[in-house]
Amino acid sequence: MSKGPKVFLVGAGPGDPELLTIKAQRILGQADVVVYDRLVSPEILAMVAPGTARINVGKQPNSHPFPQPEINDLLVKLAQSGRRNIVRLKGGDPFTFGRGSEEAQVLAAHGIEVEVVPGITAASGCAAALGIPLTHRGLATGVRYLTGHCRDDADLELDWDGLADPDTTLVIYMGKANIAQIAAEIMVRGLAPSMPVAAINSGTTERQSHLFSTLGDIADDIRKAGLEGPVLFVIGRVVTLAAGYYQRREEANVVQALHQAGLA
Repeated sequence: MSKGPKVFLVGAGPGDPELLTIKAQRILGQADVVVYDRLVSPEILAMVAPGTARINVGKQPNSHPFPQPEINDLLVKLAQSGRRNIVRLKGGDPFTFGRGSEEAQVLAAHGIEVEVVPGITAASGCAAALGIPLTHRGLATGVRYLTGHCRDDADLELDWDGLADPDTTLVIYMGKANIAQIAAEIMVRGLAPSMPVAAINSGTTERQSHLFSTLGDIADDIRKAGLEGPVLFVIGRVVTLAAGYYQRREEANVVQALHQAGLA
């Protein structure tokens, strides 16, 4: 570890503690203090050495008791207080929609050493948990990671025209609240309503839940399913390669038909 104060921006991965990197586990065990987000699983926090200070700065939807500037200031103060090994633990990968780069910039501006320890991001971890490849010859030649969340009351602004590409897998982080708009925008630009969609909550963990749908049905299906917490969406033909995809879709179609007939 470092001889002077150093902040480690550590990716905790998608949730399964066995997907944590060896380096991340070693650094957690040697930390003086761990500043962590709410998406870090309890199993990973259990790897922190007993007696190590832990500070929860997690944000809830529409509730940010620790705004980002305060988290930045906290990391600076911890480094300046004489703590040598400060771990900033983030779900997934710290540089993929994790605001890790913002924290790194602030720390560097104060002359504080920073090391980034990558983690498996939710896109690859959660998709793999369902057997979904993000690219596959003949189905998808590329993949795009997108945030489906916007600041406060701002409008969601994405490259809608560029997203309506059937040869590209789309992975939407934090998109549950705006999935109806996202689906509508890319359908009106030509992506078929029948395009397969997977929605995944707490992926790679024992609490994992998911559903399969289509672009035309996903908004209604998400509302009916009542999935709690953040949901990751995978949109694209590769979803059909998921284990059990066709069986789940057939079951969903049967249930829908029964409802329409007034039999369920």
